[in-house]
Amino acid sequence: MDFRVGRLHIIRHLPRPGKGMRAILGRAPQAEAALKGLRHRLHPRLDLLYKLRRRLATATVGLLTVWLFLHVMFSANGMVAYKQKRAAVEMLRKDVECLRQENDTHAQQIKALKSDPKAIEKEAREQLHYARPGELIYISPLSAPLKPVTNPGTSRK
Repeated sequence: MDFRVGRLHIIRHLPRPGKGMRAILGRAPQAEAALKGLRHRLHPRLDLLYKLRRRLATATVGLLTVWLFLHVMFSANGMVAYKQKRAAVEMLRKDVECLRQENDTHAQQIKALKSDPKAIEKEAREQLHYARPGELIYISPLSAPLKPVTNPGTSRK
């Protein structure tokens, strides 16, 4: 790679400060005339804008108020989303309360099954269909699922 610097262009002469000023002063009447024409064209519009300044300010404040209202109500963290989140929190609180009550009920059942003989007997009768000697158990055919009767003495080959 070649990093050599080529020939630099030398500035032959610097413009004199007076020459630039003369060019600006020579064009001053043209610039003044252009600005005067622009002023005459814009003057009616600027007068109208000045007369309507209060109405424009009121309209701007009104639009800003409408935008702020819509933003507060319907944005990602607006009132609509806030109400939905509050409803979800309330529903979760109700679920937690139901689960606490269910846990308390199960805790009482566990405590009773550990210590109360009547609770143990009740569960054995209901779940395992146990009976005391001399008792007969009647099971309704609608409440009990039908199970095929198998003879354990026979085997399939």
